[in-house]
Amino acid sequence: MAEHHPVTDGKQKSSLNSGASYSGNGRSSAAVERGSNAGAAGGLSGGLSQPAGWQSLLSFTILFLAWLAGFSSRLFAVIRFESIIHEFDPWFNYRSTHHLSTNGFYEFLNWFDERAWYPLGRIVGGTVYPGLMVTAGLIHYVLNLLHVTVHIRDVCVFLAPVFSGLTSISTFLLTRELWNQGAGLLAACFIAIVPGYISRSVAGSFDNEGIAIFALQFTYYLWVKSVKTGSVFWAIGCCLSYFYMVRPPATLPVTSCLRGAGTVFIINLIPLHVFVLLLMQRYSSRVYIAYSTFYIVGLVLSMQIPFVGFQPIRTSEHMAAAGVFVLLQVYAFLQYLKNRLTRHEFQTLFFLGVSVAAGVVFLSVIYLTYTGYIAPWSGRFYSLWDTGYAKIHIPIIASVSEHQPTTWVSFFFDLHILVCTFPAGLWFCIKNINDERVFVALYAISAVYFAGVMVRLMLTLTPVVCMLSAVAFSSVFEHYLGDDTKRQSPPMEDSSDEDDRKNAGNLYDKAGKVRKHVSEQEKAEEGLGPNIKSIVTMLMLMLLMMFAVPLHLGHQQRLLQPQRRPGLIQSRRSGSNSFAALASFSYLFRTMMKVLVVRPTSPDESEPKPTRLTSRNILDDFREAYYWLRQNTDEHARVMSWWDYGYQIAGMANRTTLVDNNTWNNSHIALVGKAMSSNETAAYEIMKSLDVDYVLIIFGGVIGYSGDDINKFLWMVRIAEGEHPRDIRESDYFTPQGEFRVDKAGSPTLLNCLMYKMSYYRFGEMQLDFRTPPGFDRTRNAEIGNKDIKLKHLEEAFTSEHWLVRIYKVKKLENRDRVENKLRGTDSTKQKYTSKKTAKRKRGYVKNKLSIKKGKKLTKKSL
Repeated sequence: MAEHHPVTDGKQKSSLNSGASYSGNGRSSAAVERGSNAGAAGGLSGGLSQPAGWQSLLSFTILFLAWLAGFSSRLFAVIRFESIIHEFDPWFNYRSTHHLSTNGFYEFLNWFDERAWYPLGRIVGGTVYPGLMVTAGLIHYVLNLLHVTVHIRDVCVFLAPVFSGLTSISTFLLTRELWNQGAGLLAACFIAIVPGYISRSVAGSFDNEGIAIFALQFTYYLWVKSVKTGSVFWAIGCCLSYFYMVRPPATLPVTSCLRGAGTVFIINLIPLHVFVLLLMQRYSSRVYIAYSTFYIVGLVLSMQIPFVGFQPIRTSEHMAAAGVFVLLQVYAFLQYLKNRLTRHEFQTLFFLGVSVAAGVVFLSVIYLTYTGYIAPWSGRFYSLWDTGYAKIHIPIIASVSEHQPTTWVSFFFDLHILVCTFPAGLWFCIKNINDERVFVALYAISAVYFAGVMVRLMLTLTPVVCMLSAVAFSSVFEHYLGDDTKRQSPPMEDSSDEDDRKNAGNLYDKAGKVRKHVSEQEKAEEGLGPNIKSIVTMLMLMLLMMFAVPLHLGHQQRLLQPQRRPGLIQSRRSGSNSFAALASFSYLFRTMMKVLVVRPTSPDESEPKPTRLTSRNILDDFREAYYWLRQNTDEHARVMSWWDYGYQIAGMANRTTLVDNNTWNNSHIALVGKAMSSNETAAYEIMKSLDVDYVLIIFGGVIGYSGDDINKFLWMVRIAEGEHPRDIRESDYFTPQGEFRVDKAGSPTLLNCLMYKMSYYRFGEMQLDFRTPPGFDRTRNAEIGNKDIKLKHLEEAFTSEHWLVRIYKVKKLENRDRVENKLRGTDSTKQKYTSKKTAKRKRGYVKNKLSIKKGKKLTKKSL
């Protein structure tokens, strides 16, 4: 063991990035000697004269550079363009933060947003986790208190890059506790530039993921620290960090899909760690103190959030934590009785107590669920275990591309070369297992599963991949760069080894852990030849260069490109979260993935300029359309669109929307989907009932934009069919051969629905180039089937320059119904009336005219 080596040998041990060797808890043997000589050396020069002083300075420098690299690599959108909020969800977060900083916290909690979900509205303060808004608002308040004038928008834009540096530090602390300081420095560097995390924390992406990863890693660090020390101080710190984690909404695994956000992942992973430790017979008072404090204090703190309320004690997602808490109390009580009962009595009491406790807990949960006190498992939870469940039962969840199962390509583009070294680090942790490494192993296994189920959950896998890859690199470098004659065993000293020193005579003192004999510990390893060491070292350095060099080339390529100013960045991901990272870093891999991006500019830059093949044509259609809505419509105008664009319409156009990205009311979204899927007359009745003034759609047939509403149309049909099965049927929009086509062979129901008419109105008159006929859709690669579209209840109000955004105005009802009178016409083929007396055409004729018959004059003869 590490503690058996003499202190004087500490200077001769090799390690990663330093001259001191590290044990499992990150403490070097040189630190012991430094502590003994602390009184002799004083001042700054005395500290730096010791190896530990230079080691601390080097560690601080590496962490600072990692922070700087992570911050600067996320600023390319601002450097090349302008400081602006982009994407969809960040616009709501920005509106909420602006309202918070303007009106105060209590007004924010009571804020009723009348511009959302017309005519229902939304109580914002009671339906969001306010952590992101409070963080940005607090930073803005402190800066203004220090007389640093800054707009709240700039704080929101730069919040995620700043917190990426904090994430690097928290990852360093966690990895140092799990392995050693060298691995922690590598992990901090990895997570600063890994694409899977950059894609969620670029400048302008004011979303919850930007601060949630920091809160997650710091919470796990404090949990590991409390387990190692058994201190209530670290446990309380873990509870406070968990409370901050509750505040950001919709962050992580089970987070973005279930109601409890990142809290659900934490509140289930930590109990799972405790439960596995009990199964491995690694129970100790440290674990009891840490988890009991964490559960009680964390439960009370989390319930202080208005949106959370009593969910921690009334939802099925949190019952596992409560069950483990009860089990831990029973186990601790049995351990207390173990020293006061005989072996036979203890075994009988143990099995009887565990059986009764498990039965009572199980029956109680069933009864409370049956009576409705505990909410049953939701459909969103089932979708994590059955990938096809959401498509059948909850189409609104399956309609989001980020909720699709992850492809193998996504793992590589999000994690890069770390996806290859990550299993090696997991093997090192399992090989040298202890209480803390049990936690990271469970974290890795669960994160891999959830990341495979849903693309968005790659975000939770990224931190643990960086940590375990750092462990792999650290172990290999320590093994092959060390001195053959003075090689030491892998780091094994940890908090669980305190019991080993007390039971030095036992061969087997813990389950799964075997103590080596002294002769076996002192057995020298066989020396490694210089050729093997050089080859392995070069291979590992090449892996690191494969991870870093493409990113550097991507940065250099972007700096060489001409500068332009976008107003709004729109990107549609097709099964991968890594687009933003690729757009920021990798020029080599960017040519392998052809993803269309729409980046609006100022009006004088909307025309495409001749640039190189790697440049983009920047379009201004989105901001142009939202600006038109803001300037040319009534302040209280109501705009109907699909829910994807609700936050942007409310944030940029400042107009009332029917549905938005919150998706809390499925029936309201289904009603909008029914209007889009119905014919114009039926849709007009729905729009009249909802007081709709304008309809906004996205059409990409002109420029080939694949994220338009026609490609999303089937999801509108499926969602509407779930609520209105009698009126909408998905099969009606397919051909008899089961194809979804927009050409002449398309379904008549599709060719006459409102979405089809609004998308292709006047499109049949447009010929894009001489090689294609008029009305050729570049996105679907087909000539549309209905070119002569006439609108009766709608009129075109605005179409952007590239036809990307189209806005229609809903016609108002007439004061009175129009009478369809036809003009009198003459039919030349009809035989004209001619008088019996003459064939000459008369000027007029009265039909059924009374005729007078003259009588005969009476004569004398007749009398």
